[in-house]
Amino acid sequence: MICAVNGRQYRVFGYKGKQVRDNIHSFDLVEAFAEFIRAPRAGEVYNIGGSRHSNCSMLEAIEMCEQISGKKLNWSYEETNRMGDHIWWISDVRKFQAQYPNWKFRYEMRDILGEIHVALTE
Repeated sequence: MICAVNGRQYRVFGYKGKQVRDNIHSFDLVEAFAEFIRAPRAGEVYNIGGSRHSNCSMLEAIEMCEQISGKKLNWSYEETNRMGDHIWWISDVRKFQAQYPNWKFRYEMRDILGEIHVALTE
């Protein structure tokens, strides 16, 4: 979004831009922490992220940034992927959701990018 707003070039590395990442809004993450603090479970380990609720590929992120900002993103593609990069990553939050059923996602990908856009343009 920063590149879309500021006109800087953005580079996509490998996988034809189809690599997928999940993204979690800081509010949702802090709410997960709060749920844990209210009822801690010693020794438990959780994956926390946007899960299937909030995720997209690089190409989808570019499209959303363009739609939200109303600007064409100046981006380029390099065939070589970054070393150690994952093609697909979606956090599995089911264990946390099962143990903390009051925790719910409030923000999805488009909301997150929209808030970033507002922060950059106000």
